[in-house]
Amino acid sequence: MNMFHILLTIFVLVTYSAHAAVQDFCVADLKVPESPAGYSCKPPTNVTVDDFVSSSLNFAANTSNIINAAVTPAFAAQLPGVNGLGISIARLDLAPGGVIPMHTHPAGSELLLVTQGVIKAGFISSANKVYIKTLKKGDIMVFPQGLLHFQLNAGGVPAVAFASFSSASPGLQITDFALFANDFPSSLVEKTTFLDNATVRKLKAVLRGTG
Repeated sequence: MNMFHILLTIFVLVTYSAHAAVQDFCVADLKVPESPAGYSCKPPTNVTVDDFVSSSLNFAANTSNIINAAVTPAFAAQLPGVNGLGISIARLDLAPGGVIPMHTHPAGSELLLVTQGVIKAGFISSANKVYIKTLKKGDIMVFPQGLLHFQLNAGGVPAVAFASFSSASPGLQITDFALFANDFPSSLVEKTTFLDNATVRKLKAVLRGTG
């Protein structure tokens, strides 16, 4: 190994050490607003074991809604102990006919594990290639960070899956709701989606619960 490689190795090791964790954890202080870097740390003296434990995913969520599905998150806001660890999890409940519409997680990749029923899932790459698979109990599928993806119940019984993420706060933006469930001017929606006025107005009414 020549001198250049030795110096490069030392530089990498020193840089890594300088950025290594200096404390065991950073439990989210939910009394302070979340920043782009995550939540501030709760004072260690105020941390309890309950900050690292949750039973919220034990129970099916209410799927009586427009998508016949529900997501129960255990992100930093619900499970403060994952703050700063780059991990989180959520439960997906899909009634027959249920769907988690096209959506993205801007801040994390997703790994889906089906535990009940049959789920058809897929994502669209940045090259607009589509990857779709029908998943059964025990199957897993990964969805790369930021890519549009979906899950829908492909069987006649309730389906359940658990989604783990590479972020404590992966974020969620459902495409349909982002376009039609707000005050985004219909004229701009038409121009940017190539949908006609009548379709835009109908979608807005449905997703706002007035249609």
